[in-house]
Amino acid sequence: MCRSIKTLRPPFAEDVTDQDVRAAALQYVRKVSGFRAPAPHNAEAFDRAVEEIARSTAALLDTIEVRGARRAG
Repeated sequence: MCRSIKTLRPPFAEDVTDQDVRAAALQYVRKVSGFRAPAPHNAEAFDRAVEEIARSTAALLDTIEVRGARRAG
């Protein structure tokens, strides 16, 4: 897929920020859409996709269980 998207789960990443999640979502949307930056008439759809993917990514990271990794909490 896109080599600039890094793995955001333990043990590859311990302290994942909202910025990390959003950056991954942005790279994903860029790859899928083929646009580095959307044209003005596509900006709303592009930005909405980034936010939806960031939310889904955060939810995934909050709920997956990695064997051998300690859960924060």
